[in-house]
Amino acid sequence: MARKRRILGDKFTAKVALSAIRGDKTLGELASRFKVHGNQVSAWKRLVLERAAELFEDGRKKSKREDVNEEELYEQIGRLKMELEWLKKKLPSSTNAKRCLVESDHPRISVRRQCELLGLPRSSHYYAAQETSAEDLRLMRIIDEQYLRTPTFGSRMMAPWLRRQLSTPINRKRVQRLMRVMGIEAIYPKPRTTCRNSKHRVFPYLLRNVEIIRKDQVWSTDITYIPLTDGFMYLVAVMDWHTRYVLSWQLSNSLEGAFCIDALEEALLISTPEIFNTDQGSQFTANAFTDCLQQRGIAISMDGRGRALDNVFIERLWRTVKYEDIYLKDYDGGSSLRAGLSDYFRFYCHDRPHSSLGYRTPAEMYEND
Repeated sequence: MARKRRILGDKFTAKVALSAIRGDKTLGELASRFKVHGNQVSAWKRLVLERAAELFEDGRKKSKREDVNEEELYEQIGRLKMELEWLKKKLPSSTNAKRCLVESDHPRISVRRQCELLGLPRSSHYYAAQETSAEDLRLMRIIDEQYLRTPTFGSRMMAPWLRRQLSTPINRKRVQRLMRVMGIEAIYPKPRTTCRNSKHRVFPYLLRNVEIIRKDQVWSTDITYIPLTDGFMYLVAVMDWHTRYVLSWQLSNSLEGAFCIDALEEALLISTPEIFNTDQGSQFTANAFTDCLQQRGIAISMDGRGRALDNVFIERLWRTVKYEDIYLKDYDGGSSLRAGLSDYFRFYCHDRPHSSLGYRTPAEMYEND
């Protein structure tokens, strides 16, 4: 018996996108709740974030319909055919990207015709991927723990290490896929060490041989993967290098750059640094992020290729957060994770003494420096 095609309305799409933006649930939880693919949830979230500013634009342009004669009509048809051929060449090559372009509730173009225009098999459009299994989530947590100890381990080294530890056959391709989802890769010199956008400007590293002697001299930021019982999320934080004080942090269920900008703007409400250091990830090289810094006269520094120690202080922060909080408490969802991290960062900044700070807390150093 043929499966009845599901029609998704605008209200449903908006509801899913807003739930994703709220950030209290993982993509897996949202996909399971609304019975849609996780990639579709991520695409709707990205679309709403990109077009949110349009809601506040003043005025709207009105389109005028003009009568055209038959000769002009044929000319328009020919131009449309040419544009269609051009469009096919410019379409994304990945199947997941094409699936996100299909509008199931389009009033005039059927799903079949949309798939034909996109060069996408209908079977690929209707395919419903399985949610991340409990076994994959368990492996991802083990990989994350080992990666903190040995960040030079790529899939080639991680796969045999897992086979020895777990005494079970684990394919290297599976490890590659899981590490890709987690957003981690081995640290070693190579032409490309981060997932960056070639259209974005990359800034030089400014901190080599620079002595950090005062607060707000250098801030840095980074993103890390957070394992949960029912999925995973991503955490970004902004830290002052001299005092180790965490000025702000944000959680997201996807790797869109908006939550990084939110963390940056929240930190800038506290103070302004002289230099801001990041890696070369696309979230930090994007114009929206770099413009926010340049408009305030902040010098931008970016880690060199294959340089594991260029952002060492925030990498050590991730290790501390995970071993002292994440792995011990084993959070089950976004809401509990957000509440738990709020308590932990308060403890980290105001109550936890640091040996490198003469056993003072980061808050004491930052407020009294």
